[in-house]
Amino acid sequence: MAKKFIPYFPKTASGQAILNNFARTRRMLEFQGSHEVERKIRRGMPYYETELIETVGNPSQDSGNNLLIRGECVSACAHLREIGQKVDLVYIDPPFASGADYAKKIYLRRNPKLAAKLEQAEQELDWDELKSFEEKMYGDIWKKEDYLSWMYENLHAIKSVMSENASIYVHLDYHVGHYVKIIMDEVFGESNFINEIIWKRRGGALNNFKSMGQVTDVIYLYCKDLENYHFNSLKNINSTDTQDYIKERFIYDEGDGRLYSRDPLTNPSKDITPSLVYEYKGYKPPVKGWAVSLETMKDWDARGKLYFPENINQRIRRKTFLDEYEGQPINNLWTDIYVINSQAKESVDYSTQKPESLVERIIQTSSNEGMVVADFFGGSGTTAAVAHRLGRRFIHADIGLNSIQTTRDRLVKAKANFNIYEVKDGVSLYRNPIQTMDKLKTLIPGLKNEDGVPEFWEGVVTDSKLGTVPVYLPNLLDHTTKILDIPLINRILNIALPELDENQVKKVIVYYVDIIEPEEILKFIKDENPTLIQVEIRDLKEILDDVVAEDEIEYKLSEKSGHHTVEFTRFFSDRIHQKIGKFNSKKKVNTAVGEQVKPQGKVKKEEENLFAQDVEAPLPKSGKISISKHGLELIEMVSVDCTNAEGAWKSDREIKIDKFGKVILNGEKLDHYWDGKIESAKKPIRLKVRNIAGDETVVVLG
Repeated sequence: MAKKFIPYFPKTASGQAILNNFARTRRMLEFQGSHEVERKIRRGMPYYETELIETVGNPSQDSGNNLLIRGECVSACAHLREIGQKVDLVYIDPPFASGADYAKKIYLRRNPKLAAKLEQAEQELDWDELKSFEEKMYGDIWKKEDYLSWMYENLHAIKSVMSENASIYVHLDYHVGHYVKIIMDEVFGESNFINEIIWKRRGGALNNFKSMGQVTDVIYLYCKDLENYHFNSLKNINSTDTQDYIKERFIYDEGDGRLYSRDPLTNPSKDITPSLVYEYKGYKPPVKGWAVSLETMKDWDARGKLYFPENINQRIRRKTFLDEYEGQPINNLWTDIYVINSQAKESVDYSTQKPESLVERIIQTSSNEGMVVADFFGGSGTTAAVAHRLGRRFIHADIGLNSIQTTRDRLVKAKANFNIYEVKDGVSLYRNPIQTMDKLKTLIPGLKNEDGVPEFWEGVVTDSKLGTVPVYLPNLLDHTTKILDIPLINRILNIALPELDENQVKKVIVYYVDIIEPEEILKFIKDENPTLIQVEIRDLKEILDDVVAEDEIEYKLSEKSGHHTVEFTRFFSDRIHQKIGKFNSKKKVNTAVGEQVKPQGKVKKEEENLFAQDVEAPLPKSGKISISKHGLELIEMVSVDCTNAEGAWKSDREIKIDKFGKVILNGEKLDHYWDGKIESAKKPIRLKVRNIAGDETVVVLG
């Protein structure tokens, strides 16, 4: 349960009057649920306990800790408000409500028991031949009204942690960008809108029937305070437009080989500036005056930066030399940055990864070194990685475990110092929200889909006495449904229940993650239920506790001359075995003896030989996946903590295995295969193993 609620808006000082957003603005965009989310914002952000999970490097060396937070945007902002942390620049690339599912490709690693035999095979193996399967990361599937409520609350939360000189860039596309623009006008104020940036993300796209190819995204730039926001005007020398401009304008040469252009020196102001109206060397000034003062004009003349026409009635012009030219100022149409592909050096195999050059332009435009840059939908960690490289502090938040792990590994490679926190909001997530939702549906006894009930209900269970019982599950992708409060239960009572047929439905079950005043909720249901349908509420945590199970690890720990070695002898992950089994079943593979994969149910140790033989071979043409009996190819990373026996993890030495089986030691890529061991000079106290799907298991070493 939330420990408390933190106001979105600043508290007033004694005797001070302040107009908050609701008092000074009127609703610009009305949609179903918009008034409910207003009530949530008036209540405040739910604040939950936040646990320090891992310390990487020495964060105290930075001016304030860099942060990775596993949690939703609102929860992360509540944590920042609680510790008094402000941010100077926000870039977010939230879901676009595009209707698409996003998946991660999971690669089986090479069997370290056979690493020596694979050296030649690796050189001949094509990437597409690596054994892999996909897992859903998140579903960008929303009802428009739910998405807008979700974004409205997120934007208020983000605004509450922005400093007075801060700006925010919101990256969207054509699906909902125009609606979010109106919401941003309301949240930040129309006067604080700075730019609509059009990013041409690729050169071309196939046209659909009777439509044009989509090649652009939109990025909205707003500031917190128009008088104080930070902005650096950048220039671009490499764009096609700039190169065309150079060819057209830099055509003059006085014999020394230096090309230059002749640029106007007319005052660009609409009004006459008297101090700029002066005659220089017989050349009369323009009507509104020159562009520079007399002192500057003399200085440029002395340095050979002025061009004097032979005709005294013409204007003096400034010489701009090509070898000093920095380029054209960047405008709001960005055509010189394209999406990254899977072969790009910066690619981290994350489906929604944005190019570093895009985020670099944003960070350089709207921040200086030492400022705090935040991304509350951090994804692959591009914002954090670029902010670190450019000397900024960073805050990365995301609900997905894969996002936190990908960003962590990326920052370890970059030698960054940071802390990793997890919001303890009562949701024991299984890798990410969408996979947790899929798991929940299998954990609720008898839950099945039913076309006869509205989509608000996740499904139905059948009761021998009551018949069909619709079941509501909070959407773990949408934090606005996490807390069962009066606005949510009012929506259930007055919108969802009346849509049901009272002749067939006598009862519904409503699951919740968190609840505000259970007795008040029950009383509200009793007093306000407009139907005869019984409403039963249940705590979702009772079944969420069954979602996460530990992997099984067998190892040998040895010490020789003060040198410690952990050698892995066996690794077993029931979840991955089941996933591979389902993958093979979908392929409709006719499995041979010794290669069977059990598609469902927990696999017993003695049945391991059914999964694979002690051989390693390229993926068969059938597409079937098999693994060795040792199962070490299911390991992605191993780490030893030689410092702490409990609490926050301190990785004193770690090995990550890339998808080809090569070793990445403490962030440095090496040119050899993993041998199934990890060594350390100090005695390891704890061992952490991450499997290829991202699940982590910690073992205290004896």
